[in-house]
Amino acid sequence: MQKPYIVGITGGSASGKTTFLNKLLTSFSPENVCLISQDNYYKAREHQVKDANGVVNFDLPSCIDDEAYAHDLLKISRGETVYRTEYTFNNPNVIPKQLEFRPAPIVVVEGIFVFYFEEIAKLLDLKVYIDAKEYIKLQRRIVRDKVERGYDLDDVLYRYTNHVAPTYEKYIKPYKNDADVIIPNNAHFERGLEVLTTFLNTKINV
Repeated sequence: MQKPYIVGITGGSASGKTTFLNKLLTSFSPENVCLISQDNYYKAREHQVKDANGVVNFDLPSCIDDEAYAHDLLKISRGETVYRTEYTFNNPNVIPKQLEFRPAPIVVVEGIFVFYFEEIAKLLDLKVYIDAKEYIKLQRRIVRDKVERGYDLDDVLYRYTNHVAPTYEKYIKPYKNDADVIIPNNAHFERGLEVLTTFLNTKINV
């Protein structure tokens, strides 16, 4: 089997990474692409840091088991299959699935810290940064957290101001200049998606 071409995709919270990824994945057959998301490498809640007001901050690099993430990515790069228990964001009503990541010509590594973690960044063949204006990201975050996580507006604004925004400035934005490709996503990303898809198709069966 050919060595996987590893693509890292990052961007600030609510920059539209998930929507972009879903569109990207549908452009390839399942056997040609494998997605390994940072979301499944969160440490258990009891190991998370609380801020001065006792609110758990899930927007710090220390929230992620980066060693396990890098270890699994290295295994995939060697052509090995990886198994991982799904992270359910502490939702007691969801039964975690056993996830299986199989090697593929294209491996997509996604998460807000994939450029920050040096042991992961050095494995990336291509770095893609999804960019959006701050007020647009906040609007998206408000809608997403209300619908998907049941947070009220005050909670969303508190987390955004005290957790999300500082993390973006310190751990995400500084690595924007390391990106090989920057895709604006204030209104749409179709052109950027088309360019990336066309390029990645050249990496299959090479």
